[in-house]
Amino acid sequence: MMFEQLGLIGCGLMGGSFAMALKRAGLVKRVVGYSKSPSTTERARQLGVIDVEAPSALLAVSGADIVLLAVPVAATEATFKAIKHLVTANTLIMDVGSTKRDVVDAARRVLGAHVGCFVPCHPIAGKEVSGVEYSDPDLYHGKQVILTPIERTQTAKLKKATEVWSALGCHVLHMSPESHDAAFAAVSHLPHLVAFALMNGISGQPLGKDFLSLAGPGFRDFSRIAASDPKIWRDILLSNKEELLTQSRIFRETLEAMEQMIATENSSALERSIDSASNTRSTWRMGASARK
Repeated sequence: MMFEQLGLIGCGLMGGSFAMALKRAGLVKRVVGYSKSPSTTERARQLGVIDVEAPSALLAVSGADIVLLAVPVAATEATFKAIKHLVTANTLIMDVGSTKRDVVDAARRVLGAHVGCFVPCHPIAGKEVSGVEYSDPDLYHGKQVILTPIERTQTAKLKKATEVWSALGCHVLHMSPESHDAAFAAVSHLPHLVAFALMNGISGQPLGKDFLSLAGPGFRDFSRIAASDPKIWRDILLSNKEELLTQSRIFRETLEAMEQMIATENSSALERSIDSASNTRSTWRMGASARK
């Protein structure tokens, strides 16, 4: 498997890391990149992440047999519109968005007859920092990648997408877009929302800075994701709002129940609740299947 040209739209952490990994694996001859910010595209070329700077998303796709959209989820539809005239039946299009139903809906609206060329992807990888300078060819190695094909996704394109991610050392899973968004509202989007709210809740207090100065490793680990990119996470939280708000309500109900145990000094119920959480966390293994 060898691609002639990767058309990379979005030369940040995720896109840059994919380009570097594809190059290192010897799977692509040339990478043509485009970012909304010309300075980012120039920096990507200087760092060797891309080979050629494209002045537009459309020209990045010109001649490409594989295209990766590494843009904020809210920009997906506009990006599809920008590239659709040069998408051919031979083009494999993928994305790296953290939500999938909105991305799939955008593809259906915009790509028309070529919607089958698009394989929605969500690599479960990333860092709390962003930017092409942090691109890492090992970012995806050993990580899960969720593919969410729809009824019109071409079997050959799905197979090729699976092969690409597998060649980069990823564990590939297939889910429906709906199941994906429900699951990640619980295990990704809600934790980020809670981390953001926690930091704001503490820092907004008169003695917040004093409190934070006393925080240790537990707080550091719990709050790490609060340092994530604000624009990216604004878009993710809004694009999956129905599933996220459902999970948020469940979380608040659980929190309120534990608050009531504390208020009434129901120590046995509180211990049982903590024990249940402790056991679940102790037996959880990242990437382990729930199916036996």
